[in-house]
Amino acid sequence: MFQKNIIATLVGSMMVFGGLTACQSHQNTATHAAMTTESIGIDVAAMNTEVKPGDDFYAYANGAWMTNTKIPDDRSSTGSFLVAFEATERHKNQLIDELVRQNHVPGSDNARIANFYKAYTNVAAIERAGMQPVQTDLQRIMAISNKQQLAAVLGGNIRADVDPLNATNFFTENLFGLFVTQGLATPGEVLPYVLQGGLGLPEREYYLSDDAKMLELRTAYRDYIENLLSTAGVKDAAAKAERIFALESKIAQAHVSREDSENFSKSAHVWNRSDFDLKAPGMDWQAFWDAAQLGTQKRFAAYHASAISALSALVASEPLQTWKDWLVFHQINSHASVLPAAIDQTHFAFFGTKLYGTPQQRSREKRALSALDVYLGDAVGKAYVEKYFPSTSKAQVSEMVDNIIKAFHSRVEKLDWMAASTRKEALAKVDSLAVGVGYPDHWRDYSDYEVSADNAYANAVAGEKAEYLHQLTKIGKPMDKSEWWMTAQVVNAVNLPVQNALNFPAGILQPPFFNAGADAAYNYGAIGAVIGHEISHSFDNNGADFDASGAMRNWWTKADFARFAEQGDALAKQFDQYEPFPGMHVNGRLTLGENIADVAGLAAAYDAYRTSLNGQVAPVIGGFSGDQRFFIGYAQTWATKMREQAMRNRIATDGHAPGMYRALTVRNLDAWYQAFDVKPGDKLYLPPQQRVKIW
Repeated sequence: MFQKNIIATLVGSMMVFGGLTACQSHQNTATHAAMTTESIGIDVAAMNTEVKPGDDFYAYANGAWMTNTKIPDDRSSTGSFLVAFEATERHKNQLIDELVRQNHVPGSDNARIANFYKAYTNVAAIERAGMQPVQTDLQRIMAISNKQQLAAVLGGNIRADVDPLNATNFFTENLFGLFVTQGLATPGEVLPYVLQGGLGLPEREYYLSDDAKMLELRTAYRDYIENLLSTAGVKDAAAKAERIFALESKIAQAHVSREDSENFSKSAHVWNRSDFDLKAPGMDWQAFWDAAQLGTQKRFAAYHASAISALSALVASEPLQTWKDWLVFHQINSHASVLPAAIDQTHFAFFGTKLYGTPQQRSREKRALSALDVYLGDAVGKAYVEKYFPSTSKAQVSEMVDNIIKAFHSRVEKLDWMAASTRKEALAKVDSLAVGVGYPDHWRDYSDYEVSADNAYANAVAGEKAEYLHQLTKIGKPMDKSEWWMTAQVVNAVNLPVQNALNFPAGILQPPFFNAGADAAYNYGAIGAVIGHEISHSFDNNGADFDASGAMRNWWTKADFARFAEQGDALAKQFDQYEPFPGMHVNGRLTLGENIADVAGLAAAYDAYRTSLNGQVAPVIGGFSGDQRFFIGYAQTWATKMREQAMRNRIATDGHAPGMYRALTVRNLDAWYQAFDVKPGDKLYLPPQQRVKIW
């Protein structure tokens, strides 16, 4: 919502890329050895040149890779994003290994990192502690004796645990989530956003769909609830599991759909404190807000307004004991990784294997590195960039960003269908983008976060509270346009509409996305398309609702927006045709924002590449022209192989189409047809009038 990522899935069974995609991954770097070559950039060994580019461009660019690559046992998918992720992981492992072996000043960030890692990886200590660390929280829940106390516990549980990399999904196991930034329609006013939550499965469709696979997962999830409670020593687990699942099914019915959640125009509600009592009766809101440390807050962004009302009604109508059972389950479920192995393994068996098809859990050490990114991400990021992100790379990528912004500016100037008033607003938005490359200007202060060297559960809970308090400190202050919502080491990129800002973390500024020694054609096709994608998110079907100040405001003429919407409809229909499984199609409407950003971003990156040649003809390298290397480089960044469960999950819930279909964005650029001599009769051929041109 507040940002759009180019990556839709992160790594393994985790989902991420709110701006780009979700960090996917290659099996290993061996298949991409050619990407380190100092000129061509593209991985020729990954290609299948026996395939006609006009028939299946994805297979042409990635066919050999698809044949030879095995999805690692601890992953639900693999693809080009894992090359960068694993390189970053190796670097982080070296950093943390050094820190753990050193002595540090107590209370320093290095001490926090070392203590967190030691506690998280000390499985013997976690086993010895058993369920004792969580008992205080469980007893607090079991002591609830009335609905007012329930409201207070729900308010005390509210967390800023919404994944900013996939913010439109707003997944939180707490009944409500919280996010703080400028209001959608309140320029200059920073507000706490109240978001729907309360589910254990990824989102509402898992509970409501009549698809056979979803029905199977629902049954398995209900069984998982019972298994987890039994493993945790909770009595009467079967009956409690029935009540918990029934409650979550009602919570799912209360939620707004993913499509509506993606629609900012339906979500710009601002409620005064009194509106919660009037519009969402059922909850003791004063008890809730007092416990949430927002008792004096007068205004809120009610992002999921209808869900807030419906969830509050459920608080009133559902039995108190059911809510207590539900709270106990989610307290355990959301902290399974820092509880005994039996809990952790039960959790993975469902969420890792059953839900995403991942056979094997990642090692404890690797999971610790990922957890550090969540709880101490800026502290790790600062150490990471100091050692692994050279200033020369920052300068080179910054220059590419400038060139692609100029190309986008030029494209807007030349649009013959756009009225002068709309064009003026669009250009103002392009020219005022705040771009961060590599890392933020200011690092996060963790001085209020106490980290134990021997209590992993306490560290997780304290980290959640620290992040929540960090969010609260922003309320009432001017919006910080330079604020980053990603850590420097993440393999991702992001557009932040309400800040009119872009972040390109150091983690993605490495092979296979960026190679300082590679030919410009490759870099513009790879990282250049990422840059163009994020710029274009400012003008996708959602980003186009925001002006240069980050306020949600209609700056379009009616005719201009109709033309824009027409092209969006055409692109949605184009993606609706892709069918990974019989009867299961990509949802072109759900993925529209990402697809618009792909089309416009690739076009801007291509223009910038051509401009970088300064009128010269690009050299032919390895038998490939410059334009061919540009488009192959783009397609290879979307190399993707997914387990069936993961693919079905992506299609059903994610705003990013699977990578193999995003690679086919090239069908909409005239230059691709010329580069590969694609003609009528080829399977991917689109007549010129059917090629979508947005921006």
